[in-house]
Amino acid sequence: MMSKILEIEDLTVSFDGFKALNNLNFSMNAGELRVIIGPNGAGKTTFLDVITGKVQPTKGRVLFKGRNIKKIPEFKIARMGIGRKFQTPRVYLNLTVRDNLDLVSNQNKNVLSTLFGRANNNETRTVGGLLETIGLDTKANLSASLLSHGEKQRLEIGMLVAQSPDLLLVDEPAAGLTDEETENVGALLLSLAQSHSIIAIEHDMEFVRQIANDKVTVLHQGALLCEGKMDEVQNDPRVIEVYLGETPD
Repeated sequence: MMSKILEIEDLTVSFDGFKALNNLNFSMNAGELRVIIGPNGAGKTTFLDVITGKVQPTKGRVLFKGRNIKKIPEFKIARMGIGRKFQTPRVYLNLTVRDNLDLVSNQNKNVLSTLFGRANNNETRTVGGLLETIGLDTKANLSASLLSHGEKQRLEIGMLVAQSPDLLLVDEPAAGLTDEETENVGALLLSLAQSHSIIAIEHDMEFVRQIANDKVTVLHQGALLCEGKMDEVQNDPRVIEVYLGETPD
């Protein structure tokens, strides 16, 4: 039986009476790549905010590897093994691609030691492997400011992986990308899914079809609308009504 890496039980988050999440129940197995979709206002961002400790639930529980993480500070949750990538890439534009990865992969280093110190062999192998994984090995010594938007997305995903999280939370990784960049980011997530648990929030349905080999979860008005394979979800009358405002004939 596969172990659950994340379990959410009867989760409600209220903001001045408005329920951003409403008695939400959710779980996923370790090693799963779960895609979460839903219209604007469905509660997707709040969902990630609660998992990372940015927002505290009004009621309910969030269990990470069986441990209730309610009231645990954000930085401690990150150290427990939950990493989050936001929609807009957050990379150090004045550093090279390699230095960005080196900075986050060495927890005992600061900026100065990263820039002027000498990496040991294990660190070099780690960063070198990440550069190949994210497809930026040929641009390792290039300033991050010169990367395309899609390359910055891949770099930030690499920076997240460098911190060795057990669960990766990726928020709209295909936003603003060209078709080629979208395909590259999708291929990267599928590659990482072989060794990581991943939750991806996404609006781009073509991208969802590319990466959704496992279950797709649909949120609506802060609650779980339905779950299933992509083919099942996209043909579900409830999903069609939510997205298009009409039921199929």
